[in-house]
Amino acid sequence: MFKKLILIFLLMSAAAVHAQQASRVWVADNGDGTYKNPVINADYSDPDVIRVGTDYYMTASSFASIPGLPILHSKDLVNWRLINHAIRELEPRDVFAGPQHGGGVWAPAIRYHDGEFYIYYGDPDFGVFVTKARDPAGEWSKPLLVKEAKGWIDTCPLWDEDGNAYLVHAFAGSRAGIKSVLVVNKMSRDGTRLLDDGVMVFDGHDADPTVEGPKLYKFNGFYYILAPAGGVATGWQLALRSKSIYGPYERKVTLAQGSTTVNGPHQGALVDTPSGEWWFLHFQDKGAYGRVVHLQPTVWKNGFPVMGSDPDGDGTGEPVMTFKKPNLGTFPIATPPDSDEFDANTLGLQWQWPANSKPEWALPFPTRGLLRMNSVQLPEGYKNLWDLPNLLLQKTPADEFTATAKLKISPRFEGERFYFVVMGVDYSALVLTNKGGKMFVTQATAVGADKGAAEVESPANSPAGTEVYLRAEVRAGANVQFKYSIDGTNFAAIGSPFKAREGRWIGAKVGFVFTRPAKFNDAGSADIDWIRFEPNR
Repeated sequence: MFKKLILIFLLMSAAAVHAQQASRVWVADNGDGTYKNPVINADYSDPDVIRVGTDYYMTASSFASIPGLPILHSKDLVNWRLINHAIRELEPRDVFAGPQHGGGVWAPAIRYHDGEFYIYYGDPDFGVFVTKARDPAGEWSKPLLVKEAKGWIDTCPLWDEDGNAYLVHAFAGSRAGIKSVLVVNKMSRDGTRLLDDGVMVFDGHDADPTVEGPKLYKFNGFYYILAPAGGVATGWQLALRSKSIYGPYERKVTLAQGSTTVNGPHQGALVDTPSGEWWFLHFQDKGAYGRVVHLQPTVWKNGFPVMGSDPDGDGTGEPVMTFKKPNLGTFPIATPPDSDEFDANTLGLQWQWPANSKPEWALPFPTRGLLRMNSVQLPEGYKNLWDLPNLLLQKTPADEFTATAKLKISPRFEGERFYFVVMGVDYSALVLTNKGGKMFVTQATAVGADKGAAEVESPANSPAGTEVYLRAEVRAGANVQFKYSIDGTNFAAIGSPFKAREGRWIGAKVGFVFTRPAKFNDAGSADIDWIRFEPNR
């Protein structure tokens, strides 16, 4: 009996270690039966959502970040937990061994069919892929190439009542040489291959330039395609409907910015509740903060969904910032994770690499309650961090926050550099550098990192010691001030304020990288005890 109790205690402890704590810097649930937008104030671009019974599942674009294809779960459409990723590595493996900024997974669609979850996505350089799972929190299948193609993106399947299957998609002009049109293909019933070359069902060149991101539904005998148009930052949401899968489609603008401050509200998912309510989840592009997720109440009017509020009654909604929560019951506060105590035997789900990763870059060390990060040799022709695959990064979780990391660094060779970085097309970082057997702290900034710009460093500060606290204070407008401490109480500002910028199709990210200038048979290490995201003081 005693042994059984010990086993139960250990299992409960392991579960507690992996339990996600609610964010301290952004919670959408107001606690009074209402919510505020964004419901996820982090970069979950191009969200798609389905309901299965009383559970909601979301996925989003992950581009070239690994692990990819995030899986989030909610019971009430407001409180969301990150529960899994569907992709552990991208193929071709040799291509994605290095950063492919802006490549990879574009605008996926998640669906449930015949007892299985499916996610379809377009890789703009390689084609259309599908992965599936019986349990969304479990193992997903290796992505299968459904259609080898260049520039086919934003794919979404539909299984009709008669068993026939279809796929709608858009085109990336940068690869395909055409854009602003939507095409429907017939698929095999098992969803593994296309059966034809497709039929153009909508041309947006005249009124709806850059139409893309289509989601395909069937309600009450009508086929609906929901698709954004007009561009990410300035566009609107379309609803198209037809009695035939191939059209012709009636057109309606169902969501636009209107009199609000929510720019380009579009691209997302239409879902219902068991009680008959309808809701639309979509993104807003917030520059350095990425594409955050909003939730809009939805009603049907003259056969089309009207999203958000409709103050003038014309059937085109505009976003709400606060609203009564969906009638789905009361559930605990939940958010995607940000802080990490590094006590688990796996990396937290919030962490991603910009390429296929190697385990030796960062290893959990649960018996010591830390993450061991090892220095990695710089590649030939290295210019700046934009070129590196070994950055361990997570999304920003709010407009304003303070991120503080505690770590102990054990350098072994001259020139090893540990970065605590805010990363985008421009980046800035606190850097611990091993010089002459001593550690120094500086700020290193690369403006135009994506164009190969070299880092510019602030003057080196006094020797930093080996146990340190590194801090990034992020203020409104993505303005960052780095600070440093040796006792965790008294922090000194290092360098100059930095204005963060987005990456390629993603928001800025926060995290770590450790480099060395040459090949050695052992690495310097940084033992990261924790990183905590807290409100600014």
